[in-house]
Amino acid sequence: MSVNTFREDETTRTQPKRVTLARLYRYLFSYKKKIAVVLLIMAVTVAVVLLNPLLIERAVNVYVAAGNVQGLWRLAAFAMALNVIWLIGVKARMIMMEEISNEIVLTVREQLYVHIQTLGLRFFDGRPTGKILARIIGDVNSLKDMMSDSVTTLIPDMITVAAVILIMVVKSPPLAMAALATLPVLLAGMYVVMILGHGRWMDVRTKNSNLSAYVHENFSGIRVVQSFCAERESEETFDRILNEHENAFVRAVRLADGFGPTIDLTWGMGSFLLYYIGIRLLGMRETSVGTFMAFATYLSMFWSPIRNLANLYNRIVNNISGAERIFEIMDTEPEMKDREDAKTLPPVRGEVEFDHVSFAYPDEPERDVLRDISFHIRPGETIALVGPTGAGKTTIISLISRFYDVTGGQVRIDGFPVQDVTVESLRSQMGIMTQENYMFSGTIADNIRYGKLNATDEEVRWAAKTVGAHDFIMKLEKGYDTEIQSGSGLSVGQRQLVAFARTLIARPAILILDEATSSIDTHTELMVQRGIQALLAGRTSFVIAHRLSTIRRADRIFVVDDKRILESGTHEELLKKRGAYYDLYRAQFQDVLS
Repeated sequence: MSVNTFREDETTRTQPKRVTLARLYRYLFSYKKKIAVVLLIMAVTVAVVLLNPLLIERAVNVYVAAGNVQGLWRLAAFAMALNVIWLIGVKARMIMMEEISNEIVLTVREQLYVHIQTLGLRFFDGRPTGKILARIIGDVNSLKDMMSDSVTTLIPDMITVAAVILIMVVKSPPLAMAALATLPVLLAGMYVVMILGHGRWMDVRTKNSNLSAYVHENFSGIRVVQSFCAERESEETFDRILNEHENAFVRAVRLADGFGPTIDLTWGMGSFLLYYIGIRLLGMRETSVGTFMAFATYLSMFWSPIRNLANLYNRIVNNISGAERIFEIMDTEPEMKDREDAKTLPPVRGEVEFDHVSFAYPDEPERDVLRDISFHIRPGETIALVGPTGAGKTTIISLISRFYDVTGGQVRIDGFPVQDVTVESLRSQMGIMTQENYMFSGTIADNIRYGKLNATDEEVRWAAKTVGAHDFIMKLEKGYDTEIQSGSGLSVGQRQLVAFARTLIARPAILILDEATSSIDTHTELMVQRGIQALLAGRTSFVIAHRLSTIRRADRIFVVDDKRILESGTHEELLKKRGAYYDLYRAQFQDVLS
């Protein structure tokens, strides 16, 4: 399976920008009423802006020309009242759109987070956690301003530009043509930004993901870094990745900033043509002073929103790359999806059957990991899986809990094929423990209760007592209310016992221990044996372990190698056979046999 690291750039599936934008803007439709109010406010504010030059024209041509001071004051008071309304409207629409855009960002982030949780282990194994965080946090945050500006800037400025062009054409077609003659230059610049800018901003986000992945990985393994005095090498790697991000950002910004002078150039050329044609060619006789002032104002009103639209366009080119990265993950189909006719698995007794099961990973379909495996497990049995690394032991238990689907044969729980039942109803009746025993930040009670979120304090204490964790917990300063940060402050054995209690409180019908004791020494294992036995009692259990004590107590031992089960039987039976298990046993426990 290919793995993407912080050293490699992610590849993102691209699609037409209009498709991504349409999908993104669909989130706005959930706020139709609020958007309608915003649009109504914008209609008023745009009308005020468009009316101002006409008021100037009337003031000069009518009141100033006639010396009508009272009329001029009345017009000024009217204009002042309109602009106060404009100021209030602009502020109101900005506040409303901020609220809407924040709610949309929260919605997108929640949908992305929920969807990621449905994805299979291959998704998480194939990329660093930091790159996933970059999409959930950075890429989603980038949508906020774009969503807000798309309504508060895009719509009113486009209306303003269209209305200004219409007014200018109606009042004086020659002046309008002169003022807008440089518009093709601007459109050509926008096209260049669209072609080159998107790729550059996508590169920025890719480099940012690499940076996030490295920081997360480095600080997660900070003990290793400090133990080997590798701080300098770590800093050099960080500087290299940081420089790559900086260079990508500078390349993107240079192109974006280069668009500003294009706007200024076209604005200046348009102004020159307006004055040249208006004064030199048409003459002041054909164009009144008020009309000329109104045209100059309209020209400014035309290019100002054009600048805003250009800046918005740059932001869209930037942020649409974030939207593409978000939607790419949201479009990733979960490997394990419930069938349309999937049923809820009823409470199980713990019978497990493999019926001629074969399996190969999807990215290596020609390379079988398991081939034609069959066995039947009775409820309450404890099965130990042994064999060399990579033999397929973990794959077997992954098929039971349906983290992967078989490529041949069938896995059944109490007679139900696992593909025919919902994933939630299947896994909710299983307890899975690995050697990691991850502890969440919070109290010890919170960590135990994670196995059953509505568990009472009495249930938490029962689980802890049953696995032998209660005594050491009560010796802590705050007992069950002791705060821990990712397990810090607890020994390996203590974390193991807390994890046992967390699994036990869920009361799983089927228990899976995947090398759950491999990270502890023999002395610590003796301390947790009570917890192991409490977990195994009365439930079907699959144990992957190399510990003598766990293996010897198993009802049956499966020796997995060469893509199949070579041998099965009790500890004593397999030793008497002097086959594969006997050889493994001698290799691991030579001191015991000698």
